[in-house]
Amino acid sequence: QVQLVESGGGLVQAGGSLRLSCAASGRTFGRYAMAWFRQAPGKDRVFVARISWSGGSTYYADSVKGRFTISRDNAKNTVYLQMNSLKPEDTAVYYCAAETSDSGSLLSRFGSWGQGTQVTVSS
Repeated sequence: QVQLVESGGGLVQAGGSLRLSCAASGRTFGRYAMAWFRQAPGKDRVFVARISWSGGSTYYADSVKGRFTISRDNAKNTVYLQMNSLKPEDTAVYYCAAETSDSGSLLSRFGSWGQGTQVTVSS
């Protein structure tokens, strides 16, 4: 499988922007669809965005549609999440994950996870 390391989190004011990166090790990165999830304190981990292995297809949670953009560079083994017009409710730990299975529930299809990066949006 693939090892993932997120970076780019931080503290930003409402309305600001951040760009998260997820660097992958291993030669299999380009085989996997990738996704970003987030988990706020005391809440479940939820889906944010997904990108196909080729980058040709993307999908977003309604809460971030039009504000966030997921992209990938397979030559650099990296997936990105550009976050614009940030809101305090976007505050969470953000995780990237590789979709290593094509069956089961949403979370169970993602077999490789990063350690997460904290995003805090102040009002």
